[in-house]
Amino acid sequence: MTETTESTEPTQAGAAESGNAAVAPTPAYPPDNSGNRTAWVGGVLLLIVLIALLIAFIGAIRHWFALHTGTLHGGPDLYYNFWSGFGSDLGEATLISAVCVGVYTGVRKVNCHTKGCWRIGHHPLEGTPYILCRHHHPDVPNHGATHEAILAEHHKFKLEKAAAHKTTT
Repeated sequence: MTETTESTEPTQAGAAESGNAAVAPTPAYPPDNSGNRTAWVGGVLLLIVLIALLIAFIGAIRHWFALHTGTLHGGPDLYYNFWSGFGSDLGEATLISAVCVGVYTGVRKVNCHTKGCWRIGHHPLEGTPYILCRHHHPDVPNHGATHEAILAEHHKFKLEKAAAHKTTT
């Protein structure tokens, strides 16, 4: 919870005259305090040091990468070891990625459309394209239904259906 301080400056002339002047609370830790500035300066300096190290050791990094991907000591040609070892996994990684995207798409289609909810959505919300779980749907009881409540709902439905049938004939 953040602490706030009161400001005595009026925000608008009309609001101050009506007595409904809503003064926005000022945060106790404004964005321009020295703590935030120190964190940004430290982050920028760390980024500069990392870039300098990358430039200084680029030869060693390239050698390590070439050796471990198999392009340094090739067989019949330069990239033979790459395609026989590390590079052969690229096709498998592509297939696994495609399956993961398909599973995610399928889960997103059947799960609750409330942001962040991974429950399965079984209940369409009337008037919208959304499908919600029983936790987020406004008309579905969360505590569970008793057998008597289920039978009462079924009986009510049958009566409404019979009444609708009589009005159409």
